[in-house]
Parts: sequence; C-alpha cells; structure tokens
Amino acid sequence: MSDVPIDLTCLARQQRQILTDLGSLREDMSVLTAIVLRQDATSPALLTEVRAMHSQHGRLANRVRDLEAQP
Repeated sequence: MSDVPIDLTCLARQQRQILTDLGSLREDMSVLTAIVLRQDATSPALLTEVRAMHSQHGRLANRVRDLEAQP
C-alpha cells in the first residue's frame, strides 16, 4: 500500500470516473448491438441505434461541460 492518504474527495472522484467509464462502455455496447441488429432488421434497429448514439453524444457533452467548468 502507498503512504498517500486517501480522503473522501479522492474516492468520490474515482467513483465518478468509474461510473463515467461504465456509462461510456454501456453506450458503446448499445451502439454496437444496434449496428449488429440492424443487419438483421434494418428499419427498427436503426431507431435503436440513433437513440443509443444520441445518448452517447449527450454523455460526451456532459463530460465536456464538466471539463470546461473545472478551474
């Protein structure tokens, strides 16, 4: 173990990063799954893909906004 003290702020930041990464992976899987499903049934899966991509874009916009808000 390291000698660096760990405080709640550090743990909260790590947890936020993990949740962000997990959300990102989930959205990537949604997009990829929708692409595969579109190969089977083009029209209905296209709507799912667009929704997944919209969600992915929204999360990216939130991450950019958080980065811009940092001092």
